[in-house]
Amino acid sequence: MAPGPLSRISRSIRRDLDAARERDPAARSTTELVLTYPGLHAVWMHRAAHTMNQRGWHLPARMVSQVSRFVTGIEIHPGATIGPGFFIDHGMGVVIGETTEIGEDVTVYQGVTLGGPGQESGKRHPTLRDGVTVGAGASVLGPLEIGEGAKIGAGSIVVKDVPANSTVVGNPGKPVVRDGQRIDPEKIHHPDLDHTVLPDPVAEALDCLMQRVEELEAEIAAIRAGQEPPPKLGDADCRDKVKAGIREARKASMDAA
Repeated sequence: MAPGPLSRISRSIRRDLDAARERDPAARSTTELVLTYPGLHAVWMHRAAHTMNQRGWHLPARMVSQVSRFVTGIEIHPGATIGPGFFIDHGMGVVIGETTEIGEDVTVYQGVTLGGPGQESGKRHPTLRDGVTVGAGASVLGPLEIGEGAKIGAGSIVVKDVPANSTVVGNPGKPVVRDGQRIDPEKIHHPDLDHTVLPDPVAEALDCLMQRVEELEAEIAAIRAGQEPPPKLGDADCRDKVKAGIREARKASMDAA
């Protein structure tokens, strides 16, 4: 026997509460979550608005979404499709467009925009697969796809598809591979939320360049003093690592193009 609507609603609410407890260490109790978390309130009101929208009640659906926007500071179009376990942390300023599709156990932070590129009709907003994390202030624009387990760094602007299990940083956002390793599939539904620790190939290249300059200055000073050059400092293989990282980033970027 298929579960009734009340049973489905209850399961959905429990899943949302479990997601909030798992991903927000500040959550202390179910009562606190229910009463004080605008991200949960926005998702719950969206589920009601989405049901109305699917039944053709477009104006009431938009009215519910506008009330939600006024109360929570989060704007979700009633047409957006959102899977279970979706969590909006903090949430102020989040905008989710009409044709957005969001999978299971996705997390977004304040100021995120899942938007369209312009006046086009049809599918014009992004699709986020299971386990995606979108950092604060990031924008994902257009009918592109963000693969399972991907991370979008804070402040990034993404305008191309993102491969699964990769991390995107910058403007425009570019995929970077962390030591060439893919994420364990078991972690997709329990995402690592430390999205502030992101690889930065440009910073690594600059660090390597500074290290090489210091080595050369020390060698020149030793030669002028008639002494043996000192041993190399730091990571002797940094240049090879930087080159390998740049190659991986270029390959990932070409795969997403």
